[in-house]
Amino acid sequence: MTRTASPSARTRPAKTSPPEAPAAARPRDERSYTITELAQEFDLTTRAIRFYEDVGLLAPARAGRNRVYNQRDRTRLKLTLRGKRLGFSLTEILQLVTMYESPADSAAQLEAFSQALARHRQQLERQLEDLQLTLSEIGQHEERCARLLAERGKSRRRAAGGAPQAARSSEKS
Repeated sequence: MTRTASPSARTRPAKTSPPEAPAAARPRDERSYTITELAQEFDLTTRAIRFYEDVGLLAPARAGRNRVYNQRDRTRLKLTLRGKRLGFSLTEILQLVTMYESPADSAAQLEAFSQALARHRQQLERQLEDLQLTLSEIGQHEERCARLLAERGKSRRRAAGGAPQAARSSEKS
């Protein structure tokens, strides 16, 4: 069925891209984003973005049933992913992002962030020590396995009737 639109009718956006928020509801220079655009930009699933909404990290506007993300939401998503890469929990990320946006004294914010980083550094250093110990143990097991395999290789050659190389060369002379 073909639909003809009157010249004054607005074109409808594609199903995957919700309409932008009305211009009066946002500053002229602020771009809006769809959930699909953010998912593609940050290599996430839309489900992950909705999860970050449920946790309280994102709060998009709504245009009907569609989510409309603004620059603030995009920045919060970017900070969330950076925090995850640094190993922070979502609760810690939420606290830090909320603190980042609050108009409170920046010295207190920096102190809290510094303390969070110090705690996280200690945790990572403990994990690094554990990893180094584990790698050392693995190295010891690898050396033992190599030594046992080498000894078994010698004993198999002897059992197969082959004399060790040194014994063969003395028999020839």
